[in-house]
Amino acid sequence: MNPHDLAALRLLARAEGALCTLTRIEGSFSRATGAHLAVAWDGRMRGALADGCLEAELALQAQRLRGREATTLRYGRGSPVIDFRLPCGSGLDILIDPAPDRRAIRAVLRDLAARRPAVLALPDPALPQRLCLPPLQLEVFGAGPECRALSRLARVMGIASALHPSGRPPARRPDPWTAVLLLSHDHERDEPILDWALDSEACHIAAIGGARARQRRAERLAARHDPGSLSRLRSPAGLIPATRDPATLALSVLAEAVAAHQAQVAAFADGQGARLRG
Repeated sequence: MNPHDLAALRLLARAEGALCTLTRIEGSFSRATGAHLAVAWDGRMRGALADGCLEAELALQAQRLRGREATTLRYGRGSPVIDFRLPCGSGLDILIDPAPDRRAIRAVLRDLAARRPAVLALPDPALPQRLCLPPLQLEVFGAGPECRALSRLARVMGIASALHPSGRPPARRPDPWTAVLLLSHDHERDEPILDWALDSEACHIAAIGGARARQRRAERLAARHDPGSLSRLRSPAGLIPATRDPATLALSVLAEAVAAHQAQVAAFADGQGARLRG
């Protein structure tokens, strides 16, 4: 889950209120189905479904539905609400549940905190359940300015990161929702970390290094890992080639990790859907 959806669930785990969920999109939209907005009865809101206007409208509707049954409202294309339009021209169905199952929400949050997938049941036949997958987490190895820049950028984006300046990997191995990033210039330390990462389910493994360092590293790793496993290592790390300053490298590396996590989420969701259909 992204930080906005997590914030919405966390608010309703602590306070009473309504849970608004995007259940259907006709056309294109800047959010995915399953996106949440929480409206607490004390006025607080968490989540992000649009640019603020839609959130304000949903908060008003949630207050009107307080004490009543869950309702799905249509906005944009095909909506009977003629005084509220979406600039994108799309149509959205949004479930407003003024009495969500807060015990179920807390259970989902516990599973996510334990890095386990979870499912939240919803009272809407268009989206009867919302698959909740652990957010991206970073394991960062190195002690230079690149690592500090990456940690700052991740913090701004609400992405959890653990920095390992000593170069010693932790005892637990990365889960499928974790990216392992080697940003150290001391490449002699890389191999034990890469052994640890390649023997895990990490969704992304990346390391910086010049051409000669990468070649020597690949040759030594090939003695212990099969080609399929080694193909998981992205090196040089990042989407922007030949970066020359810490901030740009951090942005490049983080963007690649986010893309890998999103691909993992999409693959897991597709697999889950195939199992349900089968």
